[in-house]
Amino acid sequence: MKAVALISGGLDSVLAAKIVKEQGIFVVGLHVKIPFVAEKKEYARLSASQIGIPLLTVHAGEEFLRIVRNPRFGYGSALNPCIDCRIFMLRKAKELAERINASFVVTGEVLNERPMSQHRTALRLVERESGLENLVLRPLSAKLLPATIPEREGWVERRKMLAIRGRSRKIQLALARKFGISLENVASPAGGCLLTYKEFAAKLRDLFEHNAEVTLRDVERLKVGRHFRFKRFKIIVGRNEEENKRLLSLRKASDFVLEVRGFGSPVTILEVPAEVEVGETKEEIEEAVEVAARLTARYSDAKDRAEVLVSVRRDGESEVRVSPLASEEEISRLRV
Repeated sequence: MKAVALISGGLDSVLAAKIVKEQGIFVVGLHVKIPFVAEKKEYARLSASQIGIPLLTVHAGEEFLRIVRNPRFGYGSALNPCIDCRIFMLRKAKELAERINASFVVTGEVLNERPMSQHRTALRLVERESGLENLVLRPLSAKLLPATIPEREGWVERRKMLAIRGRSRKIQLALARKFGISLENVASPAGGCLLTYKEFAAKLRDLFEHNAEVTLRDVERLKVGRHFRFKRFKIIVGRNEEENKRLLSLRKASDFVLEVRGFGSPVTILEVPAEVEVGETKEEIEEAVEVAARLTARYSDAKDRAEVLVSVRRDGESEVRVSPLASEEEISRLRV
């Protein structure tokens, strides 16, 4: 008997997988890597290795971005489509289960732990929409939920399931000690999805409003630098050397790159919209370059000078002489 366990890298998911494995089920872990979750460690891999299960990773790409842009079941407190996200993950688990002949899917969901996606109605909804009705086993809360097919058919023993609800972590921590699971190699339960942060959500909403198509590279750029919007143009200003390097690595061929030579300076990316034709909108582009140059000068070590020479690179290299943008009110109006 095989099962697919969704492994997020957090404690709940690895405990759920371990409980099922303890009943003689061969468990295969699946980690769905979402571009809006950044981790310092590969927690999914580390947690799966602690309980001795194989782990496969699926990268959520443009398909997932389209879901985020137009979720069927709406957003949470910011731009987080938690229910649609859960359906997406369960569908990926179903695909893997069919490929390896696994009989059911295991998740670490805890009843009422997360207000949007882990109440009874939401749990039933994501099962139905993913095509896994009665085939999603949630070992941490199973005794509080209707018996699933794996329990009814005797594939697992319901009496060995748990009845955890809410946000308390006492039982999970005790189980981690029992199973010898190191908390250093599991992710913190305090979230981590950028879509739940209002500041990031504002940047993503702006991106959706101005771009017909959004790529994973666009999303990665949202994670770096200060973001500004001038008319149709996006301006990203690096905050330190690491961000400068990251912006250069994410540069598109159509971008302008601006820097103040001879001073400590941010790297600034001026993104030219796909629909803008250089020959037809030369004045508009020149105006955007000037604004980007003034922002570059404002955040450089030359910000107190009356005039600053800013390098502008695209196909070739040129220079523009500007005064640093000094008005906080104007900067605030441009900021995304």
